[in-house]
Amino acid sequence: MSSRKTVVLVTGCSKGGIGFALCEQFAAKGCVVYATARRPESMEGFSHDGIRRLPLDVTKDDDVTKVVQTIIGEEGQIDVLVNNAGASTSSPLIDVDMDEIVRIFETNVFATIRTARAVIPHMTSRKRGTIVNVGSVGGNIPNPWNGVYCATKAALHSLTDVLYMECTPFNIHVVLLAPGAVKSNIATNQAVRGIRLPPDSLYQDYFDSILKKMTWSQESNPMPTEVFAQKTVNALLQPKPPRYMSEGTMTSWYKIFEWLPRTWVLDYFWSTLGEGPRKAAQNKK
Repeated sequence: MSSRKTVVLVTGCSKGGIGFALCEQFAAKGCVVYATARRPESMEGFSHDGIRRLPLDVTKDDDVTKVVQTIIGEEGQIDVLVNNAGASTSSPLIDVDMDEIVRIFETNVFATIRTARAVIPHMTSRKRGTIVNVGSVGGNIPNPWNGVYCATKAALHSLTDVLYMECTPFNIHVVLLAPGAVKSNIATNQAVRGIRLPPDSLYQDYFDSILKKMTWSQESNPMPTEVFAQKTVNALLQPKPPRYMSEGTMTSWYKIFEWLPRTWVLDYFWSTLGEGPRKAAQNKK
């Protein structure tokens, strides 16, 4: 794929996140980059002046259609779509409001189908293109206090596999990108929202465990975002990009975990992120 006229659309590009860094790296490779987010002001600070910024709420059909039509109207093509927009929450599964669960599934899962519907017919007409869905190692193995997010990523992984098969006749590459621990503002954003357990929650004694999980990935020597973006973009711009990519700290451990007995792995995560921090907090009192 030539980088001279490679047109890239990235969702979820707020400053400090993976999407922002991917835009910078695509632009550094000479691509025409369209960065999107619900709030355009959240994308301030790109070092490449040529990066175009567009408002986009990926949960709205009209927004997606408008952005795709705008880019095709201006550039005549979309070569790479990166579905990076995501939402998360740190809470016991049974304490998450149903409206919040629907919101996270809308952003992490349904939106990728929405963008695929808008972009694939265009890519099909040109017999080329690459779709990248940003999943997570948590989509392979879930962890406590992050159940909704992990469930959405597991669903996204499955949908990506199906897209891979169904896009084969049209010469469209479909890539699943499953990051491990990468430096990001996701933990900061969750910390700002805070942990809000219902007054009658069964997990009041586990507040410290939930807080530990919220910051866990960012305290585990996460891969610098720029390094992650460079490795990812270099691979995605190859004539035949990989079907599956997993970069970031802890990805090697997750590969090992997938070979171990599932129950043992789940018990390990519970002892590490569930019961362990709770007991440590109690011992300090």
